Amino acid sequence: MTQKEFLDIINPIKDKLYRFSKRIVGISEEAEDIVQEVIIKLWETREKMHTYKNIEAFAVTVTKNRSLDRLRSKQFQNVSLTYESMNNADTSLQKKIETNNDIENIQLIIEGLPEKQKLVFHLRDVEGYDFEEIEEMLEMNPNAVRTNLSRARKTIRDTLREYHYYGLEKN
Repeated sequence: MTQKEFLDIINPIKDKLYRFSKRIVGISEEAEDIVQEVIIKLWETREKMHTYKNIEAFAVTVTKNRSLDRLRSKQFQNVSLTYESMNNADTSLQKKIETNNDIENIQLIIEGLPEKQKLVFHLRDVEGYDFEEIEEMLEMNPNAVRTNLSRARKTIRDTLREYHYYGLEKN
């Protein structure tokens, strides 16, 4: 495999790998290092790449494993989602503050999820992967993926609902 062929495969997925790694480790610099390590590992094994059914899924699996190894080695749990900044000039300051508070609350809720629920939620709802791809990447059976996603969404929804109705009587 030539360098150009390799880059044609890697360039479209490297941003996804970075976002996924950053979602796990929570620190941009760590995620960048991990993705560089993964790309080097893929380059070193480029002659075997044709044997993989889905190279992107393999790359995500390697990224997941490297990221989790890094988390275990450093013993930190600072995980956060990256959201687009709110640049809409038509939005009032109050609305921006409320939206920012909601984003911060969602981040905190997600940080409190069990690890598998966090990963499944990120891959499905943030990155947009299909269930089959998530199953392959995380080496989980289909029911486990759907159950973890459902539980993560329910926890986020219920916790946000409690936050918004705090101090108010529910009908």
